Amino acid sequence: MASSSHPSAPCAACKFLRRKCIQGCVFSPYFPPEDPTKFTNVHKIFGASNVSKLLNEIAPHQREDAVNSLAYEAEARLKDPVYGCVGAISVLQRQVLRLQKELDATNADLIRFSSNQNILRPPQVSGSSIQNPHVLPTSDYYGIYSPWNYNP
Repeated sequence: MASSSHPSAPCAACKFLRRKCIQGCVFSPYFPPEDPTKFTNVHKIFGASNVSKLLNEIAPHQREDAVNSLAYEAEARLKDPVYGCVGAISVLQRQVLRLQKELDATNADLIRFSSNQNILRPPQVSGSSIQNPHVLPTSDYYGIYSPWNYNP
């Protein structure tokens, strides 16, 4: 769980709001005094009153996740006021698509290089018959020998 409140130091929210941090402070478990920027960012974007209402309305076991989400969105909104974290997700999705296209092109180059190497390589001789991987087998799909490749 998040850090607990310190009896001597007020939480970052109460310190920022310049009020006494009481024992049942809704902010203290989630905004420790060691990380004042977390609350500052959340307060700038959402407001302390709205965050307090939100935390009081949700179940205690969900509060930490809610505060972490608010802090992430607040930081993203400070970097990109219009799109916030959606803008970051969009940038990452475009990067994934670009890298997927690059990977597909590289795989195609590897296949092309591999097939060029096989064409340029002289046929391998094993025993008395020549094995060429680019020649169709002498039997068709059903296992019946074709009359064109019949060697008595």
